[in-house]
Amino acid sequence: MTVRGVLAPLVRGSTWRRAVFLLLGGVLALPYALLAVAFAQLLTSSGVPRPPGVGLLLVGVGLAVVPVFLAGSRALEIAAARALLAVDLPEPAPGHRIDRETRLRAALWIALHLTTGATVLFAAISAFPMALVFVAGLAGLDVGAVSDERLGPFDPARPVTAGLAGAAVLVALGYAVAGLGALAASMAPVLLGPAQAERIAALEARAVRLAERNRLARELHDSVGHALTVATLQAGAARELLDTDPEFSRRALRAIEETSRRAMDDLDHVLGLLRETDAGPTPAPNAPQPTLVGLDRLVTAARAAGLVVESRVDGALDALPAVVSREGYRIVQEGLTNAARHGRGPVTLRVAVPPQGLEIELVNAVRGTTGPTGGGRGLDGMRERVLLLGGHLDAGPRGDRWRVRATLPAPREEPG
Repeated sequence: MTVRGVLAPLVRGSTWRRAVFLLLGGVLALPYALLAVAFAQLLTSSGVPRPPGVGLLLVGVGLAVVPVFLAGSRALEIAAARALLAVDLPEPAPGHRIDRETRLRAALWIALHLTTGATVLFAAISAFPMALVFVAGLAGLDVGAVSDERLGPFDPARPVTAGLAGAAVLVALGYAVAGLGALAASMAPVLLGPAQAERIAALEARAVRLAERNRLARELHDSVGHALTVATLQAGAARELLDTDPEFSRRALRAIEETSRRAMDDLDHVLGLLRETDAGPTPAPNAPQPTLVGLDRLVTAARAAGLVVESRVDGALDALPAVVSREGYRIVQEGLTNAARHGRGPVTLRVAVPPQGLEIELVNAVRGTTGPTGGGRGLDGMRERVLLLGGHLDAGPRGDRWRVRATLPAPREEPG
């Protein structure tokens, strides 16, 4: 091992940060030390009655111990460990009550932090300055003797030996701080790390966030993708018939305008949910989400784009639960979009509302031998919507035709 490798722990930046962490523990331990000295003088004084002194001691011990077990103290220690020890500790789960085992681990950590910090602080204000004085004397600097008497390894009568001892003490203090800091960094995840319940709560919160982001991604894909498909078909038809049928071209441009406006409303709504500020999530624009009640408007827009749709509805669409109706609308929308992109000929759409359920079926011929199987997220989005509601999706070729059939549970409350 080289000299540089031996001295590396003394000059490493992490060692100095960890030294600050240890000294912070010493600073926090000062009130406890002052309290201990005060009670020691109180109990050893002959002028103070013993029962009141013991009572005050018990009160003082209670006041000193309680902060060690508080969740806020643990949060502060986690913040200090992350900043000064560079330990990757997760933030405490907000609103989650920590269990007894976690409190005990945190209390043990705080006690060790205060103890080691007090030791390092005592060494920093006693042995460290004295060692510097004798090292300076060894270098020929006249800083004055600390005392004419020998203090441990420091003998003023033997300046060379005292100077070497001072250098040894400085190096030993440096390695001690580096070792204690490394030990603290390795023990922090054990004593400050999340308990099993906190890990579960964090995973649940992450799953909720991912589910919400996936839902918003599906909303963007379905609404904007459908609008772009309709606009593309309308623009192509208008270009072909611009000279021979100007009235159709005007209707196509009007349909493109209306479809784009609805897509922008959906986009603003989703972006409002995604946008966050320092004060928290920005309230989303108050845009109502489409449901199957607006199925006729969706089918009309698809027909206006040149898609032949044969629609059939069995049952009352307004009797469906709101969440089922919204997801059903998006499934139909994506099915019509895929039919416009990949299909040919008419599309047969059937929506049925049997008791306690919803059934959606779209059938259309496909171009060539394949359907909408590559490159897009449409089928995956439909499958996710169906699975989240506990339903079933069957999508695939049936001979020369492509069929999408979704069944969703839709429990409805009995009247009265």
